[in-house]
Order: sequence, then C-alpha cells, then structure tokens
Amino acid sequence: MKDEHTHATTTSKEQAAESGSGSTGSPRPHVISRRVISTRSAWTLALLLAATVFIIDQGTKYLVVTRMEIGERIPVIEGLLWWYSIRNSGAAFSFGEGATWVFTLIMAIAAVVVVYTLRKTRALGWVLALGGLLGGVLGNLFDRLFREPGFGTGHVVDFISVPNFAIFNIADSAICVCMALIVLLNFRGMTLAGTRAESPQRTTPERHTDDTPSDLEETA
Repeated sequence: MKDEHTHATTTSKEQAAESGSGSTGSPRPHVISRRVISTRSAWTLALLLAATVFIIDQGTKYLVVTRMEIGERIPVIEGLLWWYSIRNSGAAFSFGEGATWVFTLIMAIAAVVVVYTLRKTRALGWVLALGGLLGGVLGNLFDRLFREPGFGTGHVVDFISVPNFAIFNIADSAICVCMALIVLLNFRGMTLAGTRAESPQRTTPERHTDDTPSDLEETA
C-alpha cells in the first residue's frame, strides 16, 4: 500500500511539473507575435511610410503657400472644417513662439532617436508607428530648417482648422496618431522585437502531500 501511494505522489509531481510555472503565479515565457518581419522588410516599410507622410505633408503645404494668403480661411465643411493658412513659429496652440530654434533641435533629436530605434525593430506594429512618426517629424523639421524667416527658425505651415482646437497640418496628424499607437503597443506589452509576455495567472499554490497521516502510521 505504501508503494502504491508513493507512486501516486510521484505521478502527481510529474503532472505538476508538466503544467509549467503557471501554478506559482510567475509570468509565462515570452511568446513571439505572428506579426514579425525581417530587418530588411522593416526598414523598407518604415522608410516608405515615412516618405509617403513627408510627401503628402509637404505637398499640401505647397498648395497652401502658393494658393492661399496668410490668414485666409476657406470653409470645407460648414461649421466643422476649414482650410486656414497660418505660420506657426512655436508648438501647438502657439506655445513657445519665441523659441523656434528649441523646437528645431528637439525635432532633429527625435528624428535621430526614431532612426536608431528602427535598427532593432521587427514587430509590424512598431514599424508602422515609427515609420509614420519619422515622416511627421521630418515634415515639420523641413519647415523649421528651410522656410522663412531663416534656417533653423522657419515657421511651420498649418492649415487644418476644426472647432475648439489648434490649427494643424498632416505632419501633426501623423505624429499624434503614431504616438497613440506607440502608447497602445506599450500597454499591450509588445516589444520592438515582436515578443510579448503573457499575464501571470493567479492560481492556488500546490499543496505538498509527501507525508500523510497514513504514511506516518505505517512507518511507525
């Protein structure tokens, strides 16, 4: 009878070992997301997306600069959307208008950081977020560097106007959308390499029953 009980105890231990670390409440090993691409594909996709955002941003700004006067306002959807041509030397809501060079420096650093981060990025979601972000940053950085009144202090062309909000452009939109995507990816625990840790499962700790009252009685 003692041998049978010992065999049953050993079997239960083996089953517990096969069940993994979930019974202890510790995180499970990282799992690889299905949306992982090669390094070459990641670079290609990110640069194509960045170029697309940049071209659309600068193309729309070109139309505004060449076809609208500064301060001109054209209704698109009455009461909801206007094309409103302005030049912004600061940030959103005209913040920091006297420190244009500071924003130029920040954008240049941001572009370098994004490119550096892309070197180790393979998760599709991160590639899309960083590629779009790079395009938006470069779009506004171009304005800071090459538009009037001078190099490094250029004013950004803004033209999209909606009620109770700052006037913005395509680059601003891309930056906001991609930053929201980055927050979502971090919230979901997705890494740049495409791995994600599963949430630990709270379970009842295993009770060890190596020595039972019946065993003690038989031993005695």
